[in-house]
Amino acid sequence: MSYSKQEFGISALGLAIPNLALPLTELAIMRSVEPTQYTEVLGCKYMSLCSPEENVVTLATTAAQRALENWKGDISNIGMVVVASESAIDMSRPLSAWVMEKLGLVGNIRSYEVKHACYGGTAAVRQALEWQMSGNARGKSALVICADVAWYDAGHSGEPTQGAGSVAMIIGQPDIAAIAPESFYWSEPKYDFWRPLGHKFPEVNGRLSLTCYIKAVLETFKQLAPQESLGNYLNEFSLLNFHVPFPKMVQKAVKKLGDYCGWEPTATANTMEKRIMPTMLWNQQIGNSYTASLWFAVAYSLTRLNDKEQFSAFSYGSGCGAELLRLQCTHNQLDAGWVKQLELDLSNRQVIDRHQYQTLRDQL
Repeated sequence: MSYSKQEFGISALGLAIPNLALPLTELAIMRSVEPTQYTEVLGCKYMSLCSPEENVVTLATTAAQRALENWKGDISNIGMVVVASESAIDMSRPLSAWVMEKLGLVGNIRSYEVKHACYGGTAAVRQALEWQMSGNARGKSALVICADVAWYDAGHSGEPTQGAGSVAMIIGQPDIAAIAPESFYWSEPKYDFWRPLGHKFPEVNGRLSLTCYIKAVLETFKQLAPQESLGNYLNEFSLLNFHVPFPKMVQKAVKKLGDYCGWEPTATANTMEKRIMPTMLWNQQIGNSYTASLWFAVAYSLTRLNDKEQFSAFSYGSGCGAELLRLQCTHNQLDAGWVKQLELDLSNRQVIDRHQYQTLRDQL
């Protein structure tokens, strides 16, 4: 796979999750559902939940601070700050302004917010990458933050997929991973998931959302290679990352992709088991974090990949739009500081029961 002579990519990472978590077994008891419907059928284990003191700004700021701490560069060399989210707290002032305020950033910096459902984070990454490739960065780096809080009405079918978290990336020199300059995209306006102004919870057409997700997977992957050679082309990727609303949705899409490639069911199942399911370990512990969801999977993949191994990242956002990226691991991140930070967060968070969850819902 080709990369530009002057490669760009991810220089540093910072991840953040809230302080609370609910096991899906507890939610199942609340909703009178067989627990395996959540833990096995959907593939969800825990949902991350914000305490009353936490929100999208605190998550975004913590992840950004960590990314800057883990970066070899200096904060004065940040020339762009972008926050991607569908959990905005203001219809005009961008979330990037809150983050910059917390970080004490001011000056010759391009600052804004990106919205396109869960795809917004990837759109922001691409904007930062193309800013670098254009030469307009003039040696500076971009701070891209994906942050969201997924929240549904009590008893809604989306409730077991709830989650929250943030992934911040410094986009510049590819110290962690290089991103290929060419990407593959697809969009088709649909009402599969939306939240009108003034509505606390989103509206969801689950069946249509699954249909759109599967079609977007096929339409983006088709651009990689002709149908007869796509299966072999995909073997170049050690891992394949997907946006993870819940693991079962990824599995359904991969089955359709395997059918398109002409794989036998056992080959598709093997790809799912060996090259896709391992990427979703953190997603299963966190839940759907919308814009950050894909990037939690990418981050975890970087702890499993060896130097120079290729991997892919498929991003989907309701509405709908999608993009497929190709990346290359620069240095394995298993022992990286940002990994230890997240693992500590996971081990230290407070696991609440169904009664505490109901109290939390009543407060928010």
